[in-house]
Amino acid sequence: MADTIQEAVTLALDDAPERNFRETVDIAINLRDLDLNDPSNRIDESVVLPAGTGQETQIVVFAEGETAVRAEEVADEVLDSDDLEDLGDDDDRAKDLADETDFFVAEANLMQDIGRYLGTVLGPRGKMPTPLQPDDDIVDTVNRMKNTVQLRSRDRRTFHTRVGAEDMGAEAISDNIDVIIRRLEADLEKGPLNIDGIFVKTTMGPAKEVPV
Repeated sequence: MADTIQEAVTLALDDAPERNFRETVDIAINLRDLDLNDPSNRIDESVVLPAGTGQETQIVVFAEGETAVRAEEVADEVLDSDDLEDLGDDDDRAKDLADETDFFVAEANLMQDIGRYLGTVLGPRGKMPTPLQPDDDIVDTVNRMKNTVQLRSRDRRTFHTRVGAEDMGAEAISDNIDVIIRRLEADLEKGPLNIDGIFVKTTMGPAKEVPV
């Protein structure tokens, strides 16, 4: 399958008109034979891409003490419990932060307060933080998330996710797509039979079908 994925990616890259900016590469996934009104059938997965996302990933950490100090090395922003309470009182700022941030991480003991102060903002956006357990290394966790994308269908049969950037090359991008397809097939009730089609394209380029 890897060879046919790479052929589709190569076509998408070759047929994309030249732009004066660095384009991302995305896939559109079409599902079938699933009742997506039932939340248990919806796709909601974090996938680590072996070749990385090719883009900056914005990560915010809620932490205190030593964990906060270490998080400063790798996260885009580190917030403590006082910051969290302030966000709870400023709905507009909380929404802006949620929209600008790809992933949140929080020390497990802060999760209850995050639910209380930010649950109504982060929950509907699928942005509730990944809990950091006492034995977890915050640097490793954040670095892994920088190579992570979210697969989230909600109640739609077609959804999109980023798989790289045009200058990464077809082989690296196809490796990322292969991992995503394998994860989907493992998660879906009927595996490949629940996938109606997958298409790859650059930001402004034509879509090419990926054989599955």
